[in-house]
Amino acid sequence: MASNYPLPKFHFRVEWGGSNIGFTEVSGLDKSIEVIEYRHGASPEYHKVKMPGMQKFSNITLKRGTFAGDNEFFNWLKTVQLNTIERRDLIISLLNENHEPVVNWKVKNAWPVKVQSTDLKADGNEVAVETLELAHEGLEIETT
Repeated sequence: MASNYPLPKFHFRVEWGGSNIGFTEVSGLDKSIEVIEYRHGASPEYHKVKMPGMQKFSNITLKRGTFAGDNEFFNWLKTVQLNTIERRDLIISLLNENHEPVVNWKVKNAWPVKVQSTDLKADGNEVAVETLELAHEGLEIETT
């Protein structure tokens, strides 16, 4: 009966090579293929042929609460220097009610391109959330 309903998106886990802390949001899990249009001069058709080209991946954005004394996002960003980068493979898993992975997104050779601290508001009552943006070289999707 459970297979008749779509999966909820609020129960997930991110294995990112850092501490095991929950993330509040993950975005940018997409992959697209560029289209190459071609027509040779002797073609009897008056249109172009479309072929698959290079794959493109969006940057992945991870958000989590800010904790006192936790500088892991910033420490990883500090490893990015001229042609020297600490790359990590990530596994982002959508979990079922038994905490088992149902869908896995495997990210290859990710590295931080941006760390953003929380905004500050004197009249707000929200949790402080920091953001990490990652560039990467591949995204594979596996379902179980």
